[in-house]
Amino acid sequence: MLLFLSVPQPRPPGARTRAGAARVARWRRRRQRLRLQQLRRLRGLLRGLRGRPGADSRRRGRMALCGQAAGAASLPSELIVHIFSFLPAPDRLRASASCSHWRECLFYPALWPQLRICLRVSPAEQPRLEFLMRKCGWFVRELRVEFAAENYLSGGGGPGDGGGADSGTGGEEVEGLQLSTSWLEVLRTYLELVLCVLVSIRNNRNLQKFSLFGDISVLQQQGSLSNTYLSKADPDGKKIKQIQQLFEEILSNSRQLKWLSCGFMLEIVTPSSLSSLSNSIANTMEHLSLLDNNIPGNSTLITAVELERFVNLRSLALDFCDFTAEMARVLTDSNHVPLQRLSLLVHNVSVMHKSLDNMPNDDHWKALSRKSTSLRVYIMAFDIKSEDMLKILKPSIPLERIHFDSYITCVSGAIVDLISRQYDKFLTHFILMNDVIDTSGFPDLSDNRNEDPLVLLAWRCTKLSLLAIHGYTVWAHNLIAIARLRGSDLKVLEVTEESIDFDQGELADQDVDPVHNLIEQVSLGLGQPWHAVMDIESLSVFTEPNRHFYREMQRFSEDI
Repeated sequence: MLLFLSVPQPRPPGARTRAGAARVARWRRRRQRLRLQQLRRLRGLLRGLRGRPGADSRRRGRMALCGQAAGAASLPSELIVHIFSFLPAPDRLRASASCSHWRECLFYPALWPQLRICLRVSPAEQPRLEFLMRKCGWFVRELRVEFAAENYLSGGGGPGDGGGADSGTGGEEVEGLQLSTSWLEVLRTYLELVLCVLVSIRNNRNLQKFSLFGDISVLQQQGSLSNTYLSKADPDGKKIKQIQQLFEEILSNSRQLKWLSCGFMLEIVTPSSLSSLSNSIANTMEHLSLLDNNIPGNSTLITAVELERFVNLRSLALDFCDFTAEMARVLTDSNHVPLQRLSLLVHNVSVMHKSLDNMPNDDHWKALSRKSTSLRVYIMAFDIKSEDMLKILKPSIPLERIHFDSYITCVSGAIVDLISRQYDKFLTHFILMNDVIDTSGFPDLSDNRNEDPLVLLAWRCTKLSLLAIHGYTVWAHNLIAIARLRGSDLKVLEVTEESIDFDQGELADQDVDPVHNLIEQVSLGLGQPWHAVMDIESLSVFTEPNRHFYREMQRFSEDI
């Protein structure tokens, strides 16, 4: 006999009381949510079971898998963005070509916190730059843009360089006119590209790092890109003024800016630009780089009074003539955090128009070193006379890197010897470049000296890790001595083939190939394969000294 018992349903707690009505409603809503969650889990399990290929129906399983792949466009945007985050930029671009939905997810802000662009100053670059900046300019947090004229218009020189043709007076005038027209076209394009970048980020309040570099202002062998060409490209000055106003607007609108770097940008930064920064942003700025040797007269891009606002500055890059004794005093104040990186550009154009009388003396450098024991200095010198370098190189400078680049004035052996004696505890990078046209007459630093200054440099500077030389005679036996002295600690040794010379005794020995012996001995000394630089064009430190210095300065400042 079967008994059917009627079991009463459990009554919600507090249902009989009026005060428990709200608790009953909450209890019912909670039960409904639990049921919905269980249904969703069950549906997910059923979908998984339907998609699995059975043991006896492999073909059906393959079709199920293909059906899932075909539905990739229906994936949620968050999942697509998460997938993109694991891909490098080229693969990310290829994946975005699969469908319109994936292409829309390509420029999700989380995928582009950093944007680094290297642009040829060419009209063909403008549409692509406008598209990229329109997509990313309003949210990018770190923006680095580099402008460069392609091979300096493939003319081998600047506005004052006739290209070396010997075609009579009429031919030179025509060639000069063509080159002048080309430079004007480059400048007009350059101004348009700069405007495109600045307009796209004018309202970006998330910008934390902003870096601009323009290599078309580099000093050429027989002429420089001066303000005269700039005035011809923009006769009424409207574009230049608009660019300056946009730059100041970006600074005034910034709320998170920590890093500001501008190098060789042809009057984009003015002496009044930094006044647009609010005190709160200036107080939290960590890096400031203002490099432009085209500022006329004694005007500077930043003064000691303005520097007082940057109390949290950890790295600074300036023209050497702008770094005064008063600035050094400001940086040693107790309300400033210790400065850790200082990059200085010593340019012959600045030295000619500005005085070295206001530069810090040895006592100021001692005070800076006491304030920050980790302070390191990076100096680049363009065509500086030996007597001026003797004034600049104070004994108490914690010099870690120095780069000489010359077109007319050569570095003397006395300067190299002075550097090895004064900065033996700090020096890690030493670059010596001389862009002479006549390769048969390289200067010899060891003339009239008992010891070669480069060998003494390798012996005294125990932290030396990079040595690059071109345009100075380096004797083969001295190169072997340098490799043996520094050994595996010398990570980079770059010497051009035309800079290496051999003694007559080495050349007279018929049993030994001097070149093969040099390569073998230097490789043994360094503990790694070594060969001389055969193609000077492969050395960016030689072909693009401004760009090399700017990039190295960025790495030098970031390595804190």
